[in-house]
Amino acid sequence: MPPQRVAALPRQQSLLLPAVINPFVQDTNLTKADIVKCVLLGIFLVPIRAVLAFLVLLVTWTIALVITFNHPLKGAVEPMTGWRRFLCTTVMVALGRMYYFCLGFRVVIKGQQVDSSEAPILAVAPHSSFFDGIVCIVAGLPSTVSRVENLATPIFGRVVRCLQPVLVSRKDPDSRKNTIQEIESRAKSGGLWPQVLIFPEGTCTNRSCLITFKQGAFIPGVPVQPVILRYPNKLDSVTWTWQGFSSRTLLLLTLSQLYTTVEIEFLPPHIPTEEERKSPILFARAVRDAMAHALGVPVTDHTYEDCRLMISAGELTLPMEAGLVEFTKISRKLNLKWDNVKTELEGFAAMATSCKGGRISIEEFARFLKLPVNPVLQELFALFDRNGDGTIDFREYVIGVTILCRPANTDEVLRMAFKLFDIDQDDKITREEFTSLLRSALGVSDLNMAKLFKDIDADGSGFITFNEFKAFASTHPEYAKLFTTYLELQRYQALLEATPLPMESDSQSCTGDKQGDSASDKKDD
Repeated sequence: MPPQRVAALPRQQSLLLPAVINPFVQDTNLTKADIVKCVLLGIFLVPIRAVLAFLVLLVTWTIALVITFNHPLKGAVEPMTGWRRFLCTTVMVALGRMYYFCLGFRVVIKGQQVDSSEAPILAVAPHSSFFDGIVCIVAGLPSTVSRVENLATPIFGRVVRCLQPVLVSRKDPDSRKNTIQEIESRAKSGGLWPQVLIFPEGTCTNRSCLITFKQGAFIPGVPVQPVILRYPNKLDSVTWTWQGFSSRTLLLLTLSQLYTTVEIEFLPPHIPTEEERKSPILFARAVRDAMAHALGVPVTDHTYEDCRLMISAGELTLPMEAGLVEFTKISRKLNLKWDNVKTELEGFAAMATSCKGGRISIEEFARFLKLPVNPVLQELFALFDRNGDGTIDFREYVIGVTILCRPANTDEVLRMAFKLFDIDQDDKITREEFTSLLRSALGVSDLNMAKLFKDIDADGSGFITFNEFKAFASTHPEYAKLFTTYLELQRYQALLEATPLPMESDSQSCTGDKQGDSASDKKDD
């Protein structure tokens, strides 16, 4: 009687492929009519608007220079008061509106902005363009969170100083902690500081959804006023994401439009519950859900880390979408770190670079493992293929390796597997021993394992030591499940041999329990 196989894992809904495929791609298609229209209008509008905007910027820079003269940005910083604050909230705001008017923007404001005593923090989403800075002008120049490097930008750097930003430095290891402390200090100042404006998504998206909000705006536990942005234009010339038009192209396209509409809507402040005060994650989710409802878009667990993985995928010659795994959700469920997931991406790339679209079929999977397609390998592949479409994408690979393979690579399992290979118990595996076992486990009689044996035999000694066996298993986790499958088969055969024939049905049920135990780490994924 053929041995029973471990059934495929149930596909837990929370780990299936996300409904939103890629929020980081800008896919505007310019028709010939669009191109002709942009060229004809651009010939006249672009130079005029560029000159006018530059003149306004020069005046703005001059006023900003006066406002920030001899006013510190670091150390014991105090909020601007008196004439400095007056110039910011009147002259600078007026110049900012004039600047965007020169660029062709038509601003529509909905809702009512509350003051800093009612909601010390403004949370703005979706963040999709470098034009989103217009919300700072409309909101009366609140403080923002900005990188230190932005202060060195010609002209704009001096304007940023007027916002008295909370500065973030990539070179400072304590920057994140200091940033959160500064946001909290300003948010709880009782109205002494202007409101703090934050884009909680932390990166630009295509506005098709709201990605995971970072917690910085919600850690203080104070009321937050959500602010939503819309660009309801026939031609999307503003979306600036990781894949799509460059900033220069988008600027030219925008300047070539008769006008570009932007809607800024202030939603009612969200006052956190006691539970939300204690949990910034819950607070952030509640605000995001309210904003998504108002926008009529879904939410997704993608984050800035997905952008980093997407870029890494591109560097590995994979389609950039391969890096979209909903990093936050998976890392939380599977206790994964950024570096670990990036390492898995490199392992996936070794298999997937020859595949179209960055998805692995069972044939590529078999070629990478240097094994033939057979029932055992098909079973392993089915455990990886969570949506059952006959291919494995990177998201499924991360889940599969973490749940199926990494737990199997314990010292105990590897030593048991090594002993099974080491038939004569001399603490080394010869090529004949290695080939004999895998032929038996995989049920293939003409299997040539020379290449695989050579890869494991790192020092070329002609035999495999336990250290070589362990090192190979740690860097090639896909093999671990094959080793444990063979161990399960050995246990099954031992049970059959030890059980009288009349009790065969009982032995099958026992075997099922044994197999259930061996795969117990897979049930709660």
